[in-house]
Amino acid sequence: MMFSFNSSKMFFFFILIISTLITISSNSWLGCWIGLEINLLSFIPLISISNNLLATEASLKYFLTQSIASINFLFSILLKMILLKNFEMNLLLSIMINSSMLMKMGSAPFHFWFPNIVEGLSWFNNFILMTWQKISPMIILSYFFNKNFIIMIIIINVMIGALGGLNQTSLRKLMAFSSINNLGWMMSSIMISENLWMFYLMMYSFMISIMCFLFYIMNMFFINQLFINNMNPFIKINMIINFLSLGGLPPLIGFFPKWIIINFLIMNKMYFLTFIMIMMSLIMLFFYIRIIYSTFMFNYFKMKWFKIYMKNNKLNFINTFSFMSLSGMILSTLFFF
Repeated sequence: MMFSFNSSKMFFFFILIISTLITISSNSWLGCWIGLEINLLSFIPLISISNNLLATEASLKYFLTQSIASINFLFSILLKMILLKNFEMNLLLSIMINSSMLMKMGSAPFHFWFPNIVEGLSWFNNFILMTWQKISPMIILSYFFNKNFIIMIIIINVMIGALGGLNQTSLRKLMAFSSINNLGWMMSSIMISENLWMFYLMMYSFMISIMCFLFYIMNMFFINQLFINNMNPFIKINMIINFLSLGGLPPLIGFFPKWIIINFLIMNKMYFLTFIMIMMSLIMLFFYIRIIYSTFMFNYFKMKWFKIYMKNNKLNFINTFSFMSLSGMILSTLFFF
């Protein structure tokens, strides 16, 4: 279950939050590493607490990849402390630390574990993995980043996120590639300022939470379920609004943080980077629209086995958020005048 918190789940969930706070408030590299390790050891029970074989496999894969990244990070900081006090080898060191953090948050080109693990998780765990688990590696990345290396990584991220999602039928994998694409935008925002990154992360978390909540309520994991199931038109309209907002279509609130990032990148004369990011956003919108189109237009009369009824309060909750998405651009336009 997504929202059924038993005591052990609650315990690990709190440790997960506290470990991230330890990492971001630490004043030494070693403290950051300890926070990351506690974070890893508290997330694994959250994944494997369900009696699902896929979840158990996902927890093992997650443990292995995160451990490799942690070893790499620990090796880098020990190298920095012991050997490289007198030598100027910051370039190699920054790339090593950056790479271990990129691997921790599932960024391309170290992303191969990410869609596989996402496939085995519940929607709630997916939400944590795509939002909260990105915070501590991002903060550490901002302490010691190599600008040219990060720009290259941003380009790879937005491209793999857009092209990887094209042939997916699983909604979870699709959200994973969407997350990889958004990671590129997040990195470009942390290059500009930490406040902008926090704003982008909050907006992204807000949009992802609505999508995960919707899919959880409807118990959906694959695209074909969206047009086999008999859905309330209201839910479909909400899905359209939230998908397009996640893709960053202008009248909706998801475009606002992207707009600010594009403004800053153009001010700093990064035209090529901006061009690639905008083009890849179009591909993202293409596969979001493809899902929406099939949900609305396909009507299999013979396959309408299920009729999904949603409790009024849940529908009102989602309607409110969708209305916020719709009215978001009106609010955000005020910032530029």
